[in-house]
Amino acid sequence: MKYFQSFILILLFPVLLFSQNNETMERDTALAQELDADEYGMKQYVMAFLKRGPNRDRSPAEAAELQKAHLENIGRMAEEGTLVLAGPFLDSGDIRGIYIFNVKTIEEAKKLTKSDPAIQAGSLVMELHPWYGSAALMKVTEIHEKLPVKEF
Repeated sequence: MKYFQSFILILLFPVLLFSQNNETMERDTALAQELDADEYGMKQYVMAFLKRGPNRDRSPAEAAELQKAHLENIGRMAEEGTLVLAGPFLDSGDIRGIYIFNVKTIEEAKKLTKSDPAIQAGSLVMELHPWYGSAALMKVTEIHEKLPVKEF
């Protein structure tokens, strides 16, 4: 009898586990809709690799001014919700950083990259790829705004 009870519990465990997962999914339906998540909690983005461009010879003052304009453009796109994530790589390779755009097509991302002063100046070039990732990334900017003590 004891083995029979253990066998029944083993059979019921996946059912109990599934019902708990199902409750969790139901609880987050409003958030999933807000973030445009699919049934897996994911969504399509476009990822950009910012690569070293052909025109990088600038005085330190010119480079600083271009970097400032580049960062201002990043802030603008983040505020409007078209840029979800951005950041530099910390090594000195040819890939200088990434953007993750909240758009579904390469064409939309191309339009956004053309607004970047570093792209316009030829200091950076973009390599764009459709990317599938967690819809929770849409909350990164909102959370990040609560963290810094200083701005760039």
